[in-house]
Amino acid sequence: MRRFVETCDAVGATTKKLAKVALVSELLQSLPIEEATLAAIFLTGRAFSSREERVLGVGGAQLARVVAELANANEADLGRTYREHGDLGDVAEHLLNKRTSTVDVSLQYVEEIFNQLVHARASAQKAALLKNLFEPMSAAEIKYAIKIITGDLRIGLKENLVEEAIAKAFARPLDTVRRANMLTGDISETLRAAATDQLTNIQMQLFHPIGFMLASPVETADEIEFPEHGILFAEEKYDGIRAQIHKSSTGVKSFSRTLDEIVEFPELHASFAGLPGDLILDGEILAWHGAKPLPFTELQKRLGRKQKQLDLWMSDEIPVRFAAFDLLYQDGELLLDTPLAERRARLEKLLATSSASAIYTAPTRTCRSADEIRPAFLDSLAAGHEGIVVKQGTSLYTPGRRGQSWLKLKEPFATLDVVVTAVEYGHGKRHGLLSDYTFSVRNGNQLLTIGKAYSGLTDAEIKSGTEYFLQHTTEDQGFKRLVEPTVVIEVAFNNIQKSTRHESGYALRFPRILRLRPDKPVEEIDTLERVAELYAKQITLPKDTR
Repeated sequence: MRRFVETCDAVGATTKKLAKVALVSELLQSLPIEEATLAAIFLTGRAFSSREERVLGVGGAQLARVVAELANANEADLGRTYREHGDLGDVAEHLLNKRTSTVDVSLQYVEEIFNQLVHARASAQKAALLKNLFEPMSAAEIKYAIKIITGDLRIGLKENLVEEAIAKAFARPLDTVRRANMLTGDISETLRAAATDQLTNIQMQLFHPIGFMLASPVETADEIEFPEHGILFAEEKYDGIRAQIHKSSTGVKSFSRTLDEIVEFPELHASFAGLPGDLILDGEILAWHGAKPLPFTELQKRLGRKQKQLDLWMSDEIPVRFAAFDLLYQDGELLLDTPLAERRARLEKLLATSSASAIYTAPTRTCRSADEIRPAFLDSLAAGHEGIVVKQGTSLYTPGRRGQSWLKLKEPFATLDVVVTAVEYGHGKRHGLLSDYTFSVRNGNQLLTIGKAYSGLTDAEIKSGTEYFLQHTTEDQGFKRLVEPTVVIEVAFNNIQKSTRHESGYALRFPRILRLRPDKPVEEIDTLERVAELYAKQITLPKDTR
C-alpha cells in the first residue's frame, strides 16, 4: 500500500499526462503480478473491476463517523474540515495527520476487507470492518482507501491512462491493450494478459458490457459535413434509456450507458429471447402508447423498481418497446470493425424474422445534403422524438468515444429565468467555493425552488459569486447557505417532471446555467404558471386516454 500511496501522490502532483503514465507504469512493473492486478483496479478509482456488479454498500456518512471516531473529532470539526477540503479522503488525512504506521499494508489485505464489506449487511458490521481496514494504516493510506471506497481518486488519472501504463510497462501495443480491456471489462485481467503476452487471445464474452459509441452535438444541419463517397443515415433521436442487450441460449441481460444491469423491464427479455442466435444489440428503451412514444417522465416511473417489486399493472400502464439501431455481435462474430451500413443491413435482416412487436428497427433515411437532413429532423420532432442522429454509413463502432462519425441534432432546449435562493460548496477543485446553485421561480409573492445546477459558469464567475454570496447569506447551514434572492440566472434543461423534492412541485431534468442575468430584476423571472405551461406542452397524450 505504501508504494501505491507514493505513486498516487506523485501522479496527483503533476499535470503532465506522460509523467502520470510513467509513474503508474513504474509501479506496475515493480509489483508482483497479484499486487499489480489489484493496483490497476484501485488506480481506476474502483474497489472492483468495472464488469463486476458487487458494491461495497458503504456511504459517506458512515465513513465520516468512523473517521471522526478515529480522530476523536466532533461534528463541527468534521464539517469545518470538509468545507476546507471538499473530499472525505483529504478530510481523513487532515484529521489523522499525526497517525503513522510501521506496517506496510498489502493490497491483498485491502481486497480482503472489501470482499467482506460486500457481504456485511448490518451497519455495525460495516463500521467494524472499516475500523479493521484503517487500524494498521497511516493517514495517507486511509486517505486513498477512502477515495477508492467513494469511487474517485481525484488525482487526474482515468482508466485510459492506466491502459497506457500497462502498455508501457509490458511493451505491448496500446490499441491491443485497449481492445482487450474493452472486451473483458476488467483492467486486472487485461494487465495479466499483457504480462503473459496473451492479449490477442482475448475473445468477446457475452454479458460483459462494452462501452457505448457516442454522438457529438451540432446546432444546425449546415454544420454537418458530407463525405465525398458514401452516405449518411439520419435516425430518430429518442428520449429514452440507451441500452445494450446481450442474448444467448442461456439468457438475456440489458445494460445501461453506465454499464450497469437494467432490471426494470423484464417483459422485454421474452421478446429478445425469441431472436435467433447469440447477439449484442444497441438501442433505446422507450415508454410507448399506440403509435407514439411517451415522455421520459413516464418511463422514469418504472426506474428504480426491481423485478420482484414491479407492480402487476406497471407493464400495462407504461408499456415499453426497444428501438434497435445497431448490431455489435452475432454468433461469435464481433462487428465493431464492420461498417455501419453492413451492420444495419444485418440488423434489419435479423429483426425481419421476429414477430415480437416490442422490438423494432429504428427508422432511418439516407441523406446526401443538408436539404435532406432538415425534413428528417422535422419529421422526427413531429413523431414525438428529440431530433435526429446523423451517422456515416462507413463508420466503425468505437466504444466509449465521441467523434464526428455520429452527430446529434436536437431541438433547442427550453430555458427559464430563475433566481438563486441557496448555494452549496463544491467538491474537488471547487472545494471552498460556492458552486452549486439552488434556484426558484415566482408564484405571486413566493419564491419556490425548482432545481439545482452546478455547471455552466466560468471559474472566475464562481469565485466572484462565492465572494458575493458570503456577504449576502441569510442562514448559514454549514455546507449549504440560504442567500438573498438577488442573483438571476438563465438555465437550460431537457424537460420538466413532477417532483415532491422541490417546493414548486416540479423539477428540471438536466439543468445547467446558460448565463448570469444582471440585466433582469427578480420581479421579472419566470413564474410557476410558465413552468406548468411548459410541462403541459411536453405531454403527448392525456393520462386518461392511455
